[in-house]
Amino acid sequence: MTRPDAAATISALLDRWADGIRRRDLDQIAAQFTDDALFQGFDPEPAFGRDAVIAYYGKQPPGLTADHTLLHSRTLAPGAVLGYAAVTFHRPDAPVQVHLTVVAVEVDGQWLISHYHVSRVQ
Repeated sequence: MTRPDAAATISALLDRWADGIRRRDLDQIAAQFTDDALFQGFDPEPAFGRDAVIAYYGKQPPGLTADHTLLHSRTLAPGAVLGYAAVTFHRPDAPVQVHLTVVAVEVDGQWLISHYHVSRVQ
């Protein structure tokens, strides 16, 4: 494994994630995560794995989109990068702003989210 360009790696990964949200393609969204990903959205308890990601986004309202701006990134080790982004989820009722932290790992040549955590910006 080579040392990745952390910003480019995270940006491309979040672009694929946001595109899946925009198209409401639950399989595409889940495909951006590792099989055992730790996922902490707005639910009170963390969830694990792609099935949890599908369940979470499946209960979101139709028309949801996500715009992201990468605020910080760094390489943690060969095959592991960290990203911190400002995300606005555009919901039918009102936008929701969050900070998103992701850790992505390289699995069989593909970058996937292993850890996902959002915090609402008040």
